[in-house]
Amino acid sequence: MAFEDLLEDPVIQKYLHELVGPKGMPVAAAPPDGEVTDEELAEELDLELNDVRRALFILYENDLASYRRLRDEDSGWLTYLWTFEYDNIPENLEEEMYRLHDALEERQEYERNHEFYLCEICSIRFEFGEAMDFGFECPECGSPLESMDNDRLVNAMDERLEALEEELNIDGADA
Repeated sequence: MAFEDLLEDPVIQKYLHELVGPKGMPVAAAPPDGEVTDEELAEELDLELNDVRRALFILYENDLASYRRLRDEDSGWLTYLWTFEYDNIPENLEEEMYRLHDALEERQEYERNHEFYLCEICSIRFEFGEAMDFGFECPECGSPLESMDNDRLVNAMDERLEALEEELNIDGADA
């Protein structure tokens, strides 16, 4: 898939934005063909060199960019030539989805296996043990803590897990 096709996908745009942030997005969204230096990118995109370098390093850490170093014979200075490798984006997104799935399963298990109490005034949630330690009174305002029903949250997690499992083509019982 060509860079242009990938970059038109809103999911991929969001993924890149989450990685590099708003200051790095111009770098991620404008991958040149072939090799380019960080200085060339900064000048071409009218960005601060440090913002360009930060974005390039984040892309490198996520296997979306690579570089090769050249040493100037006269000055000894190193020049980094960057290449964008967006072919790895679909694989990276799939790994992110698996991590999300695992984290969501873990959180759902936590929600199912704990009893919670809520201060309706402060909107602070406590586990049973914490609520008991405070005598079932909010430590902030002194209001009584009410038993909290988290069934809607657990059900929403069920739905999200089912959607992820369908997308990842995994069996919920095996996951």
